[in-house]
Amino acid sequence: TNCLTRVWRLFKNLSEEQQRYEKQLIFEHPAFVKLCQQLLRDSRRMTRGDLVFSLHAVVNLGVPQNTLLVQTLLRVCQEKLNQLDNRCISVLATTLAGLDKDKNVSALQAGLQLLVEQRIPSIQDIFILQNLMKCMGKDAPVFLKKKFEMAILKEIDHLTFPNALRVFLALVAMNYCSIPILNACSKKIQENVHDAPFRQLILILEACSNLHYRNVKLFSALADYVSSTACLWDKKQIILFLSACETLGFQPSELMGIFAEKVTEDPEFLNLKDLLIVLRVYSRLNYVPKHQKHLFFETLHSCLNKYLLQISNTELLKAVYSLCILGYLPHRPLDELLQKDSRDELLSDDLYKGQKEMMLHCVKACVELDSPSFMKPAFVLTENFSPLVSLNLRKAREALIELLGDENMFQQNVQLPYKYHIDFEIRMDSDRKKVFPIAATDDHADLNVQRLAFLFVPPSAFCLGTTHPQGKLAVKMRHLNKLGYHVILILNKKFQEMTNEGAVEFLKGKIYSENYFTSAEVTLQDN
Repeated sequence: TNCLTRVWRLFKNLSEEQQRYEKQLIFEHPAFVKLCQQLLRDSRRMTRGDLVFSLHAVVNLGVPQNTLLVQTLLRVCQEKLNQLDNRCISVLATTLAGLDKDKNVSALQAGLQLLVEQRIPSIQDIFILQNLMKCMGKDAPVFLKKKFEMAILKEIDHLTFPNALRVFLALVAMNYCSIPILNACSKKIQENVHDAPFRQLILILEACSNLHYRNVKLFSALADYVSSTACLWDKKQIILFLSACETLGFQPSELMGIFAEKVTEDPEFLNLKDLLIVLRVYSRLNYVPKHQKHLFFETLHSCLNKYLLQISNTELLKAVYSLCILGYLPHRPLDELLQKDSRDELLSDDLYKGQKEMMLHCVKACVELDSPSFMKPAFVLTENFSPLVSLNLRKAREALIELLGDENMFQQNVQLPYKYHIDFEIRMDSDRKKVFPIAATDDHADLNVQRLAFLFVPPSAFCLGTTHPQGKLAVKMRHLNKLGYHVILILNKKFQEMTNEGAVEFLKGKIYSENYFTSAEVTLQDN
């Protein structure tokens, strides 16, 4: 056992190429054959530790699963299963996780699961617990996942930083989101973030994404650490980190500002793949640098021009769409994209056709509405999309009727040009003191009318933990503003939690607020 374990420990530290070469030498060595024969003869007389560690070493060295040696060791493990201590159970579970299903493996896994279920309350070692969690995997029954949760929580006060990372990943392996455990792990990670290698930072963010776990304090701590040490990281690493943040809808604004400076100073490092990631991240998270905004856009535009001969039509659409979301029109790539051949090729493929049509439509809307020559129309043709109001907007409709006295004082489900839709529209005088009936203003385009567009949006429309709109919402707000609307964003989840009286007062404050329109316009410019 000592010999096999030592060979395995030396073997696992080699590169893949070295492993292939050494594996051949090991298998051809006469001493290895004798060792395996001796192991086969003595397997039933071995101690539980020697038995389990020998199986682990043999399997990981690549001895085929269907050999007599491996199958014999699996059967002996079945016979001695109840004698195994917690450490041996952990090693055996790890070994089985790397084997294909067969008769002996399935029988041993079933027995192991029953044994683990009995032993969990007595296991106090978090390392062993998290390893068993990973090995049991997502197919473990819910009651077993809950037992693991209770066992980890019992030992949570003894959680170390390395184990916090391991537990995080074990929960991903089990596909089990335990908020109390994740919160405890997050706290420990925040306290020790400076000890985490870069790869682990990415694994943490990916784990949070897989578990649908959102912790703004944790994300901020990771982002602040990367920002403060940005000079130590490779630019490609920062791109990876930003991409992981974008998946979570979290905007690390300081880091994005630092990276934007790096791009403008030296854009040569951006290959096509990196460029597309950067464009996607900055557009979805709706981040525009405070300083040298136009230089940043021009740099990205110049990089995109460099790849026009080799970029696919789908990638070109994504790149142009991202720049348009940010309010920048890249003329040469736009010309390439809007050529008839490119358009036809894009939409000929059924895969993601709906998404491509949406992006193409948004690009065309940006070309018209964001053009310097576009003039705000004196009159916008609107139509009621449907007289029915969705269930989650009924409360808002009832509050508006109570506040304004009549449903003729507002429009609901309004469809605008460029396929934009608003939940409610209200029209007021220029002093914002009087609400006009909708019919009264439809026939008088010359009235000095203020148009209010109410958008009831979910939390996912904003960057995580903020009221900063993500790209799709930001471009919609910008275009509604160009069409003559003052946009009022309302977080629907919070609105639904209000009492009826509170909802009426809330809408009253939004409609008649003296400062609301000015601040809304400033926000649009900043975005």
